[in-house]
Amino acid sequence: MDSTRQKKVARLIQKELAEIMLHHSGELAPGKMISVTEVRVSPDLSFAKTWVSIFPSEKSSEILINIRSHVPRIRYELGQKIRNQLRIIPEIAFFIDDSNDYIDNISNLLKE
Repeated sequence: MDSTRQKKVARLIQKELAEIMLHHSGELAPGKMISVTEVRVSPDLSFAKTWVSIFPSEKSSEILINIRSHVPRIRYELGQKIRNQLRIIPEIAFFIDDSNDYIDNISNLLKE
């Protein structure tokens, strides 16, 4: 169960990461749309698990590898944006949110 502070920090990180992804989407995933769907922060606020949704989802694993290779720069930019709100900038781990693929699959099965 997340505390109120964890939820507030998670929302702040999600908002700022979404802006960073929008700004760098051309080099991280050319021709794709990246959205930050969820962020969960550890109780000590030092680690943030981040789920991203990539549309269209072809080659999403390659794009995730590319995003993970840019984590130091993304974390630096995040630190520049939230340095006045947080003392410690959390480590970031990115994961694929495949809920849209799951919904599409169920939709296709229902149509058949």
